[in-house]
Amino acid sequence: MTQQALSRRSFLSGGRCSAVDRIRPPGIGGVGLAACTGCGQCAEHCPTGVIGLVDGLPALDFAAAECTFCGACAQNCPEPVFADGAAGRFDHVVAIASSCLPFRGVDCQACRDACPAEAIRFRPVRGGPFVPELMAEACTGCGACISVCPVGAVATAPRNVEATYA
Repeated sequence: MTQQALSRRSFLSGGRCSAVDRIRPPGIGGVGLAACTGCGQCAEHCPTGVIGLVDGLPALDFAAAECTFCGACAQNCPEPVFADGAAGRFDHVVAIASSCLPFRGVDCQACRDACPAEAIRFRPVRGGPFVPELMAEACTGCGACISVCPVGAVATAPRNVEATYA
């Protein structure tokens, strides 16, 4: 068992220290990441700018942009980091929090409009605005809906966890 360092605030509030939740570029497995030298070629050639280096390793920042699965990162990587074949989805989906504007009576469909896979649909609700509904099987985890949310109510979640709505 490994020991983790907790801040005093985390200890007193019962929090846990977790490793940095790094979202890797599509096609990089845990083993492949170990071969990464941190050269930054993937980030330099990413057309959307979603890839950046965190602690010398590639990580995606969906608050800045989306992943289009173009494969430029894999094509320009000089190391054997990426698995063979083109990746078309991530191991995560998005989850929509209860702070989403339609759940609070405000009409907004920005995430639906941004989703290239049309995985977010809006269902009617009597007496209020349409509310979002995620089609997890269609979600590629590209992050297009995350950066456009005006209240930050969209985030990534593991694919095996089913999102529930308030």
